[in-house]
Amino acid sequence: MARLRAARPDIALTSDFIVGFPGESEEDFADTLRLVEEVGFAGAFSFKYSPRPGTPAAEHDGQVDDGVKSDRLARLQGAIERHRMAFNRACAGRRFDVLFDKPGRRAGQLVGRSPYLQPVNVMAPSSLIGEIASVRITGVGSNSLFGALQSAPEPSPVGLQRPALAGIGG
Repeated sequence: MARLRAARPDIALTSDFIVGFPGESEEDFADTLRLVEEVGFAGAFSFKYSPRPGTPAAEHDGQVDDGVKSDRLARLQGAIERHRMAFNRACAGRRFDVLFDKPGRRAGQLVGRSPYLQPVNVMAPSSLIGEIASVRITGVGSNSLFGALQSAPEPSPVGLQRPALAGIGG
């Protein structure tokens, strides 16, 4: 991880985790938590193992009790969430090229995605849906970032004209 971060300090890693796979010991799970702490994932999907009929693991000895799986999942998700929020807080003040893909919840607001795929809420004209524009991140919510439009996007190819965006979003 040190070499990777030295080469790309801006890297953000995500992963998927399954807790409670048959035979998973408390030591195995502790190793997973150590990995999460070392890597500092910007996000991750995590689930409890659930047997599926016809799969070899469903017949393995060492099935993990559902209560143990639930406890492990809660501990894992707590660690992942701490790192996700720390990563999001570290984005405050940065500028990103954001791809806008839909209207936001508030009038005049659009939602786009940062290069790290975080939702970014920005006050911007609906003509930016499907476009990329520079955004300064001004705040961090529980599940998304908030930003201010910094400049108009480059004109689309084929001579399409867009209205000027001077003064929008601060």
